[in-house]
Amino acid sequence: MSEENLKSLFVISNSQADELERKKKKDEKAKKKELKKLKAEEKSKQAEVKAKEAKDVPKKSTKKSSKRDAPEENPEDFVDPETPDGERKRLSSHMAKQYSPAAVERAWYAWWERAGFFIADAKSSKPAFVICKNFSSVLPPPNVTGVLHIGHALTAAIQDLIVRWKRMSGFNVLWVPGMDHAGIATQKELKRRGLTRHDLGREEYIKEVWKWKEENGSKILIQLRRLGASLDWSRECFTMDEQRSKAVTEAFVRFYKEGLIYRDIRLVHWDCHLKTAVSDDEVEHIDIKEKTLLKVPGYDKPVEFGLITSFAYPLEGGLGEEVVVATTRVETMLGDTAIAIHPDDARYKHLHGKFAVHPFNGRRLPIICDGTLVDPDFGTGCVKITPAHDPNDFKLGKRHNLEFINIFTDDGKINTNGGPDFTGMPRFAAREALVEALKNRWLENIRDWCISRQLWWGHRIPAWYATLEEDERREVGAYNDHWIVARNEEEARKEAAEKFSGKRFDLAQDDDVLDTWFSSGIFPLSALGWPDETDDFKAFYPTSVLETGHDILFFWVARMVMMGMKLSGDVPFSKVYLHPMIRDAHGRKMSKSLGNVIDPIEVIDGATLEALHERLEKGNLDPRELVVAKEGQVKDFPNGISECGADALRFALVSYTAQSDKINLDILRVVGYRQWCNKLWNAVRFALIRLGDGYSSGGCQPERCRSAASGFSVLNKAISKTVESLNAFEFPDAANTVYAWWQYQFCDVFIEAIKPYFVNPALASDRAHAQHALWVTLETGLRLLHPFMPFITEELWQRLPSPKDSERKASIVICDYPSAIENWTNEKVETEMETVLASVKCLRALGLPAFALRENNITSEIVKSHELEIRTLANLSSLEVLLKGEDAAPAGSAVETVNENLKVYLRVDRAINVEAEQEKIRNKIAELQKQKEKLQIMMSASGYEEKVPANIKEDNVAKLAKILQEFDFFEKERARLVAEGNEQMKQK
Repeated sequence: MSEENLKSLFVISNSQADELERKKKKDEKAKKKELKKLKAEEKSKQAEVKAKEAKDVPKKSTKKSSKRDAPEENPEDFVDPETPDGERKRLSSHMAKQYSPAAVERAWYAWWERAGFFIADAKSSKPAFVICKNFSSVLPPPNVTGVLHIGHALTAAIQDLIVRWKRMSGFNVLWVPGMDHAGIATQKELKRRGLTRHDLGREEYIKEVWKWKEENGSKILIQLRRLGASLDWSRECFTMDEQRSKAVTEAFVRFYKEGLIYRDIRLVHWDCHLKTAVSDDEVEHIDIKEKTLLKVPGYDKPVEFGLITSFAYPLEGGLGEEVVVATTRVETMLGDTAIAIHPDDARYKHLHGKFAVHPFNGRRLPIICDGTLVDPDFGTGCVKITPAHDPNDFKLGKRHNLEFINIFTDDGKINTNGGPDFTGMPRFAAREALVEALKNRWLENIRDWCISRQLWWGHRIPAWYATLEEDERREVGAYNDHWIVARNEEEARKEAAEKFSGKRFDLAQDDDVLDTWFSSGIFPLSALGWPDETDDFKAFYPTSVLETGHDILFFWVARMVMMGMKLSGDVPFSKVYLHPMIRDAHGRKMSKSLGNVIDPIEVIDGATLEALHERLEKGNLDPRELVVAKEGQVKDFPNGISECGADALRFALVSYTAQSDKINLDILRVVGYRQWCNKLWNAVRFALIRLGDGYSSGGCQPERCRSAASGFSVLNKAISKTVESLNAFEFPDAANTVYAWWQYQFCDVFIEAIKPYFVNPALASDRAHAQHALWVTLETGLRLLHPFMPFITEELWQRLPSPKDSERKASIVICDYPSAIENWTNEKVETEMETVLASVKCLRALGLPAFALRENNITSEIVKSHELEIRTLANLSSLEVLLKGEDAAPAGSAVETVNENLKVYLRVDRAINVEAEQEKIRNKIAELQKQKEKLQIMMSASGYEEKVPANIKEDNVAKLAKILQEFDFFEKERARLVAEGNEQMKQK
């Protein structure tokens, strides 16, 4: 709980205390010790997994094998040998028959890191790409006080996807791992353990904080490695280390010298428990639910609908406080006459009876209480009221006697009530203009930032108070002009001597520390070595992309922009990607008290219900909350959490980002992707068997393997779509494209279609070309998938045979990301394959004979040339092509329509169900009748002959003729089935 209080504070931030700098070496030593300990634990766990794998390998049967010549399997051949830490993973001689996340994901990361694959080169000539991210308390925190939760896993998954893709695309990629000192959160943690700063004194308290940090600070780093985050660990930084503290001090001094930081008495939010000022309450902004572009008469370009716009109304009085509302019709804010809140909403109790001020016309907007309209749990709990333009607002306006202001003319333009800046604008043009106007005032009238925090853990403010011998008031801070801001005490003493020349004085440094957001705000600068002109700073600033949550758009993003521009003269990043916020499967916020907070390692490794309970018991919940949290876990995870692996978790989280601004995470979806990994594993395992032990890839001639030609073209299209989506930051679309290619093209079609080349002696001469096609397709597909699923793709890629007469790169991590190859595209063969697959869909059977009835020679050629694929994919014993008008439909067959030019018959091994077949035909005839009537109505409409272009009229005539032909075909089919039905009756 907090209250508003007056305090003498520094308004806007600071540096680090001298005593903290002396702790750096000790901190690094302790961190290495902790990492060593955690690696030992990991090694022990891997040994257990290895033992389990050996145990789970199927034992040799005591029965005689049906394949007498088949060699006996040795279980050890399916288990990976032990890999020394940091070395390239040693793989088993045979792929395991089942995918195991624990087995696949171990050892690779240590090798990647040791090999230096993630290290950026400040001297490189490659284009730089820097992703701006401080793994810090601002997200909210993966900070020194705890461990990553599933929300941080989303951040890591998205950022690593971007980083791996850009690295493979030829960029000099830098991703710096940073950790925040989390001043308030750390103090809370130590207080929970019975350690308070006032009991220990400043020096001893800081020693205890460093000690606690050394014991706990490495857990997050281990989690990030387990998630596969390809960070440049050689540049790891902590907001309290020497270089970052230097940057904080420099920034504070510069801001103060320029008058941007000042000492003042301010109205602040005061935490009575921690005895410190805290930041303003965070407001949940609703950005976009689902956008849709629609063409609206009278507008040249499509209008965007379904976009929720959040904006703030300042409160009357000029104190900087504001209330945030959201709307999909932002133009109606010109007619707002009130803001409604729920009477029982504790967040806004202090606003009862207050007024907000309209930013464009100065209108006073009363803040009214209404329990009927307002849902305090929806959005911000504040609702803009436009009585003249909304039915619900109309009723509320009547209840509260509000003013009704109409802002629209009869033809949908803004009238004079909308103000001179918008009068005469069409409604949707005004919508865009208002959004721009609101953006322009986004950083206007904001409250100055109180940066003093009454804590001891953090960057101590580099300000010294000079108490003069002649001062009547002796308390620190009594005279505002006695403050000296400098980089260190020596500099402060020199400056004080000049300022108070000839006078005797004592200096005392301010006890307060800076708000943690201050050091976070300059992180894009400090992480690269600023204020020094380092090679990193010159090569990588400004950074490329900031990825973060929309909930801290102002608290972190805006401050980084302002501070970056002021200190460096340039914005710190060119793009900002805002990820959704994760909730549980029921749409609830993640909360320790609800028991729905998930550690990503629990999803990666799996966790029993007992283990989940144990984690809760080690937390700081009170007994009543603990009971509720355990009940929540029993309900959501009655059997615990299944082992899913990092790859499945990453892919699920990236795919989930399509759910607008919130993700309702269901662990079963992650389990589904883990099962998909097993399908991927087995498909590649099958492919490697087809390649054989002695295979060495060479040139591929797709025309010698027709399945390869269509496969390459479809893969080319998937590559183009994936890269296009990644460039547009449409990550779920990219993930779905890659998934669809692997699932529905490689596994379901390509692998099946090329099987005959490996088993049919007649195709032996083309077998090598089929192998080459398989290798190229498989290797390209793995590179396409790698940024999404780094571990399994590395393992499978390493098992591929090496290319012939060419040097292979050490890891898929540093391979090139696929790009479209012009001569792979073949629209003709793709169209043919669509016909093939449509035929297969109609013909899937169990070794039965089939017939294809085609309308023309073109269709005949397509079917004949792809007979092998159709027979293989549909599992047919034979396929005969019939010509309409010349060949009779086969008796005892069921008919299916592939398209308007192709019908297929399947001869069944039993009497056909005449009634069922006739019902299908009746439905088809009814469908054709509707098409015919619709077309005839259009063609007989008034003015059709005079107004419709000739080419369209010709197309319509052709369509009608085709429909009439279809009528004729199905009428004959109906007659055939009637005759066959009568024949069956006679035989009975």
